[in-house]
Amino acid sequence: MPRAGARLSFHGAAQAVTGSCYALETSEARILIDCGMFQGSKTEKELNYRPFPFTPASLDAVLLTHAHIDHSGLLPKLAKDGFGGPIFATSATIDLCSVMLPDSGHIQEMEVSQLNRRNSRRGLPAVQPIYDAAQAGVTMTQFRPVSFGAWTPVAKGVKARYWNAGHLLGSASIELEVDTHADKPLRLLFSGDIGPAHKLLQSGPTAPRDLDYVICESTYGDVDRQEASPERRLEILEAEVDSAAKAAGALLIPSFAVERTQELLVDLVQLMDSGRVPSAPIFVDSPLATKASAVFEKHADDIGNGEALRQALRAPQVRFTETVEQSKAIARIRGFHVVIAASGMCEAGRIRHHLKEWLWREAATILFVGFQAQGTLGRILLDGASRVRLMGEDVQVGARIRSVDLYSGHADGPELATWLAGRGAVSGAVFLTHGETHAIDGLEERLRHTRSGLHIVTPTLDSVFKLEGATPHRVEGPGRLAPDSAGRRDWHNELSNLILDIDDAVAQATDERARKQIIRRLQKALAREAEGSAHLAR
Repeated sequence: MPRAGARLSFHGAAQAVTGSCYALETSEARILIDCGMFQGSKTEKELNYRPFPFTPASLDAVLLTHAHIDHSGLLPKLAKDGFGGPIFATSATIDLCSVMLPDSGHIQEMEVSQLNRRNSRRGLPAVQPIYDAAQAGVTMTQFRPVSFGAWTPVAKGVKARYWNAGHLLGSASIELEVDTHADKPLRLLFSGDIGPAHKLLQSGPTAPRDLDYVICESTYGDVDRQEASPERRLEILEAEVDSAAKAAGALLIPSFAVERTQELLVDLVQLMDSGRVPSAPIFVDSPLATKASAVFEKHADDIGNGEALRQALRAPQVRFTETVEQSKAIARIRGFHVVIAASGMCEAGRIRHHLKEWLWREAATILFVGFQAQGTLGRILLDGASRVRLMGEDVQVGARIRSVDLYSGHADGPELATWLAGRGAVSGAVFLTHGETHAIDGLEERLRHTRSGLHIVTPTLDSVFKLEGATPHRVEGPGRLAPDSAGRRDWHNELSNLILDIDDAVAQATDERARKQIIRRLQKALAREAEGSAHLAR
């Protein structure tokens, strides 16, 4: 439907960190910036299965900032549901997506197969994956490469220019010029994910100045990494590895397969080769990480510390496991060794099997090296849970739970403020996205102290804004989730906690009579709840 000016919609990463997806509509074109998968709580992940809040076939193009699944992961679903246009991305992003999207489809096939076996036993209907590996492969034919710094026409009246975001191999901030048939074009900048100053394999981010609107990530908007430097990062990792070696057990590192794993390999090999920590086997137990490492090696000449990366990938300590049998064999190893496995938030993949083997053991160390979204197992462990539900079982947490924040691919609060200051005047507004509420609030407070007069907007999921004049005007409409649901623990997390609490109460009861009393009280409470629900239904 033709409209004057432009409309900007936020269909993901609004007061949450995942599901990045923004739609820009003019009188002549409709484009999408990113189409990411929701991660975190089950309530948010359920959005991946719902229809898109727009018609995929109506889109003219998709512009992709980078390959991470929370930005690219629903592209095969978009194509499956009718989108047939081009997907513009840098060459390195296309190379990474060519391994990451089929891997995502394969994981969904495996998980749905396991779920359907359970559903069959329960008499429940079978479900389908969001998409499969074959659909992901077909979607790759829609990708079109773009170069940094060159203007590219992407739809009628819209052209784009990609700038290095310093976050990941191939990552970009995307500048748009939109012809609205006014005196001058509308200028927007989508930050994508902005890398920090101390990134091992990336150079610093770049971007244009003097824009009408900036859509800026805020993942670590309330964090100030005062001691961030390459040597400080090595010192902290050295201390953690040394402590794990003294405990004489496994050092499990739940790691994102793309770039975080490669950075860790460079630093671990350097520490071991220099004698700063004991040498030990380093298992990279992730088929995706193995494939991604090959892509990084292909582009090593284009990234920082490329030669150090090549050496780390070929180091004698490093062992890439491919098959399930090889992965299972790692569980037979005792003594100090390192396992790097996906997923980085412990929500799927081989890391969950390693956690089941080691999480209850005091000799083990679990080292987190990246952001943990609310509702994920990684966040629950990092927040200090003493027991967790893992693969259908209650597991006592005996391992040391540790975290190193200096491997983050995201700029912190001061770096984001500096990046925004480098954009010069912003005549319209800055939209703060891709952050939990506390992070957005922290960055907004920082900006209000340093950029007086700057108009700041914090969109909610599925909110729509008219970009006309100096101020964006919100268009009210229903969102798929309540505004206070995104980026938070959900009912499933509460249910898991309740099950653990019941188990504890029953276990602490003095005798069988006391245990039966607990169970009867719970049954009565559930019966009262059912009666109340039936009354409301009438």
